[in-house]
Amino acid sequence: MTDVVIAGAGPVGLTAALALAQRGIEVTVLEAGDGLAAESRASTFHPPTLEMLDDLGIAGTLMDRGLTAPTFAYRDRVEGLVATMDLAALADDTRFPFRVQCEQSKLTPILLAHVRRLGGRVRFGWPVAAVDQTDVAVTARTADGREITGDWLIAADGAHSAVRRSLGVPFEGLTYPERFLVASTVEDLPAMLSGLAEVNYVFDPVEWSVLLRTPDHWRVLLPVADEVPDEAALAGMDARLRLVADPGRPWRVAHASIYRVHQRVAATFRSGRVLLAGDAAHVNNPLGGLGMNSGIHDAVAYADALAADALASPSADTDASRDRTRPSDDGVTQARDGVTQPRDGVAEAVERAAARRRRIALEFVQTVSHQNYARMSATDPDARRAHLDELRAIAADPARTRAYLLRSSMIASLRPEPV
Repeated sequence: MTDVVIAGAGPVGLTAALALAQRGIEVTVLEAGDGLAAESRASTFHPPTLEMLDDLGIAGTLMDRGLTAPTFAYRDRVEGLVATMDLAALADDTRFPFRVQCEQSKLTPILLAHVRRLGGRVRFGWPVAAVDQTDVAVTARTADGREITGDWLIAADGAHSAVRRSLGVPFEGLTYPERFLVASTVEDLPAMLSGLAEVNYVFDPVEWSVLLRTPDHWRVLLPVADEVPDEAALAGMDARLRLVADPGRPWRVAHASIYRVHQRVAATFRSGRVLLAGDAAHVNNPLGGLGMNSGIHDAVAYADALAADALASPSADTDASRDRTRPSDDGVTQARDGVTQPRDGVAEAVERAAARRRRIALEFVQTVSHQNYARMSATDPDARRAHLDELRAIAADPARTRAYLLRSSMIASLRPEPV
């Protein structure tokens, strides 16, 4: 039986673990922290992600803990509401024609419980520092010398992935000049702003923002200029929040944080017996809620591929399984990225999955998320006016609304590629 080691117990790593365990594959999850992370940056679940979680048997529990968001809205700082997009237009395309708003920290305990129920092993306080590979196995190591070996390893250990660095895989892209400030508030924003949806994208050349609701808070995302120190940004936060809506007193903010935002994609999502997933493979700005969702899509795609590999692979007791290398035309084993690759016919599904997930990250996730940023922060008045008018026209046309939502909801990214 195939054993898969997973680095990282976030939503991506635990989704991969559950999907693999349900397919009869033994999994061991290694998490650097002493427990599940309480951080909750990601909070939007798109329709195809809900379908995947439903197939894993946990969408209902997630929805019970979250909020259903049937619409999202585009607003302008001066003009107010511009257009509302109703996901009901996707009723013929998905069994979940809506978003669910729920912090990722509410998803991971659900996943963890199901992984353990199926016999999956989750080890906390186990920071993977490096990996070593042979033709038939991969070993995860900590800095203090602990080791665990499996047939495959999925690296879901975040944007600063130690696994990716150990493999020497380049992580190219850009870092935005602004940092992003996220403030969680208990203010009643719909009482202060008419026509507010659960998720709102607010256009402005300088003070663009995102207003989104979670089960516990409203969250406001604002840009912070590169030259402004974090302390000054936090000190001036209330004045900026009053430009969003003014309650006539200081905003009640439960928590605020500032972080840098990157657009990066790993040079390869597969190196030998290691697969990169989620932020370890690709990072993007949060405008549109594509990051966590695409990471969960990585996890499910890899689970499907590894299950196919487990069925196709010869028994571990056979000579063939000990010679899982790819011969060249002259019989010499071929290597890629300095690592000997599993033999043709054994890992074809894995190779296809990794290559496709990277294409989607480059051609869809990176493109759409950066377009969202560029349009929200555009300074050219004519370009801004044209885009706002286009959004109004899309919202008024059912066919254009559906086409637009197929892309923004990520359904289009998962449809079969042309042959």
